Amino acid sequence: MIISRDIEVKIKSWITSGTKQALLISGNKQTGKTYSIRHCLETLQCDYVEINFITNPEYIPVFDSSSDVNQLLFRLSAIANKPLIKNQTIFFFDEVQEYKEIVTKIKFLVDDGSYRYIMSGSLLGVELNDIRSVPVGYLNVIDMYPLSLKEFYNTLDISDSVLNHVKECFDERKPVDFIVHNKLIQAFYLYLIIGGMPAAVVEYLQSNDITKVTSIQEMIIRLYKQDFTKYESKYKLKLKEIYDSIPNELSNQNKRFHMNKLGDKSSFTRYENDFLWLKDAGVALPVYNLKEPFPPFVLNQQRSLFKLFLSDVGLLTSQYSNQTKLLLLQQSNDINNGGIFENFLAQELVCHGLKPYYYTSKGIGELDFIVEIDGKPVPIEVKSGKNYKRHLALSNLLNKSNYPFDFAYVLTNDNVQVIEKTIYLPIYMTMFLKNTRLEKLIYHLDLSNLEVPEK
Repeated sequence: MIISRDIEVKIKSWITSGTKQALLISGNKQTGKTYSIRHCLETLQCDYVEINFITNPEYIPVFDSSSDVNQLLFRLSAIANKPLIKNQTIFFFDEVQEYKEIVTKIKFLVDDGSYRYIMSGSLLGVELNDIRSVPVGYLNVIDMYPLSLKEFYNTLDISDSVLNHVKECFDERKPVDFIVHNKLIQAFYLYLIIGGMPAAVVEYLQSNDITKVTSIQEMIIRLYKQDFTKYESKYKLKLKEIYDSIPNELSNQNKRFHMNKLGDKSSFTRYENDFLWLKDAGVALPVYNLKEPFPPFVLNQQRSLFKLFLSDVGLLTSQYSNQTKLLLLQQSNDINNGGIFENFLAQELVCHGLKPYYYTSKGIGELDFIVEIDGKPVPIEVKSGKNYKRHLALSNLLNKSNYPFDFAYVLTNDNVQVIEKTIYLPIYMTMFLKNTRLEKLIYHLDLSNLEVPEK
């Protein structure tokens, strides 16, 4: 079954551009990197050679012992076992985390210019931390994530005309057609259970069986924990313990990660490397607290105060009971959906290239998220219940005359409404929260009349 991914537009653009610059697709395991690259190469009928460093570990010493680029090219041609076409053949190096040195060797292959190179790998944020020379200028890196909500809607055959209507309603701040709204909300709740891992999505499309989907999600979590085990023993980390505690932390009213769950004397400094590993591996998403809600946010973030989310909301709900999943599908108010909704939003914002933060103060309260969109700070509250117009912290924030907020979003189950500076959006409209894409940004500096002034 073919699942269309937005990233394939970028991969195909790289293929058809003819650029000599190599391409690296990075992302956590099971997000569909290999499938998407292979699908693009085959769709465009490319002449390519695929080398997988997990299934063919014997190639690693062959490459590692190559003394120069000519020897490396000779060995590549021997491995290919087929005629290579200069300026056309593409080498696809898969699972490059198993041989991270290929990322530095790519500079010399690109310089040679005989062939083109595309790579993919998991855990690259972890594995490449100690690489001395990542070839800047020779390598374009694109991050891949689980299916976004929009991609999930596409797999359900929700038409472009429907999504275009929803986008128009978002742009013009007007209500979505009643029937369309109800169907999209229903599909959104399904996404909370299925999530965006391609294998889970395919299983649902083929069987509609949630229990089979859960089995696949549990298998993916086991694969993650196999990686945890390998690194825990090597670096004395507490990865599994932290990862396993995330669902419980998100079910609490205060969703901040509490260090005492790791021991009575735990501190962020002691376990900072553990959190960074989970972030760099792409399996967890930290959302840091802001000292003040003013950009640039990176200067105001407090790294020792954070919320921790899973990289895929389906992996989160897979750890809940079948009864909880049934209540989710029924959109029941008998369960606390707050943590699940927030995990979805964190995942979706990161997928759109936005970096979410949260803000809390005694005089205002706690705000779920703040992001920067098109250079402006935008507060966002997530409300899973019917009483979504009660948002004390957000109201306090918007009433502060010295705070730079033109408007705020409240994401709910209900339709579009605008009340003063508060814009209420159905939560599926999160798919439109992103920076405006600039096709070109050209600036000419005119120095033609620059002269030394007369004394």
